[in-house]
Amino acid sequence: MAQSVGIKDVARAAGVSVGTVSNVINRPDTVATETRARVQSAIDRLGYVRSESARQLRAGRSRIMGLLVLDMGNPFFVDVARGAERAARDAGLGVMVCNSAQSAGEEAEYLSLFAEQRVRGVLLTPADATGRNIEAFRRHNIPFVLVDRVAEGTTECSVSVDDVAGGALAVRHLVDAGHRSIAYVSGPPGLNQVRDRRTGALNALAEAGLGPDRLRELPTERLDVAAGRDAGARLLGLADRPTAVFCANDLLALGVLQAMYAAGIKVPDDLAIVGYDDIEFAAAAAVPLTSVRQPAVTMGAMAAELLLEETEVETGTTRHEHRRVVLQPELVVRRSSLSAR
Repeated sequence: MAQSVGIKDVARAAGVSVGTVSNVINRPDTVATETRARVQSAIDRLGYVRSESARQLRAGRSRIMGLLVLDMGNPFFVDVARGAERAARDAGLGVMVCNSAQSAGEEAEYLSLFAEQRVRGVLLTPADATGRNIEAFRRHNIPFVLVDRVAEGTTECSVSVDDVAGGALAVRHLVDAGHRSIAYVSGPPGLNQVRDRRTGALNALAEAGLGPDRLRELPTERLDVAAGRDAGARLLGLADRPTAVFCANDLLALGVLQAMYAAGIKVPDDLAIVGYDDIEFAAAAAVPLTSVRQPAVTMGAMAAELLLEETEVETGTTRHEHRRVVLQPELVVRRSSLSAR
């Protein structure tokens, strides 16, 4: 295996000191034009690439921001990552994106990796409902911002969407369309987002004078299409089947839609469906999906900006106050919920 080219190799090839090479790389205006050209020629000829990790260790500040999300298979989190990456790039930073796969164990491993890499800071959508992973990570004194989760009982920043309001939007829409028996395909009950959307759904029922028994909850272990298909099969097996279903995210809703299509159940005539997130695939589904839209790109960008602001406090260039930003959702109505009751 070929050895990597180091700064000493460049200095030897150019006939200069290691310090001169370092100046060409980091402070080129301090080096004479002829010397600078000779060193740059050696760099190009040898294929030298400076060690960013070594530079970061010397400076004590990384140019990498960590992003840990629940599921990179969910387009919602892809959009969050796009927003964060855009804000980080504008600040001259890169983003290390990791996927916890909704596992508290994998989340702990990635948080340890971020600490080992001495990242500038972390954007985190927690998978561990107990909060133990966050407590352990806090010992490293690395700033972090919670994404798609309100920072309750902590001093950190957070950027989230009002999921109680979002759940209410979805179920109020179904109630206004005449539905009186609604299923909630909820996902893992340990996730705050799942619980908040259920609370909103119950609030909308109460506003209409309907009791909580009108909401039939179908929990799933994951928030993906396969889990939605499984929930759809269970829904089909109910003796008194609800006329509408609200799903905790669009992937679940698309899975339910697939199950209904396979069983010959007409959407929305036999069953109305509302999802959550308004991912790109929602509008492109066989039956375009009504969904509660979250501003995912904005969420990622705002979270990154808060993190950047906090990390700049260390240099004394800015002031930072921890903030909890709560964005508002929006209902996007499409054909999947437009049946007349």
